[in-house]
Amino acid sequence: MTTNESKLDSIIDEYNAEPGSLISILQDIQAEYNYLPEESLEHVAKRLDIPRVQVFGVATFFKTFSLKPKGKQQIHVCMGTACHVRGSKKVLEELERKLEIKAGDTTQDGEYTLETVNCVGACALGPVVVENEEYHGQMTPIKVESLLNSK
Repeated sequence: MTTNESKLDSIIDEYNAEPGSLISILQDIQAEYNYLPEESLEHVAKRLDIPRVQVFGVATFFKTFSLKPKGKQQIHVCMGTACHVRGSKKVLEELERKLEIKAGDTTQDGEYTLETVNCVGACALGPVVVENEEYHGQMTPIKVESLLNSK
């Protein structure tokens, strides 16, 4: 993917190229590209006049940022204790089988990214799958098909 330098510059300029706004700048870039392309990180470092290692350090420290392209549909399977004991592992395995990817990967068509999370804070609904910030509680492997077909 090639980033648009003028788009990057407009994002950076919104924050007056302030190094203290690095996280906000990266959030806006990720919203634009659905991940943080490497060349965008290098451009940010140059424009903010901060070391590349600092920009990459922030981009890799926060779990919300991704250096790999994400799918249009993002699916997070809760693997917390309550969800785990109620069968989230089987739900994850079914999603991996249906999507033909492993957790942490994106489908070749760029439609889905599948990830696991430690807890989504909805333990009473477990197992929980979050699709694009929409919570699906009491998930089962059988419900996976309808989840994927709902988009």
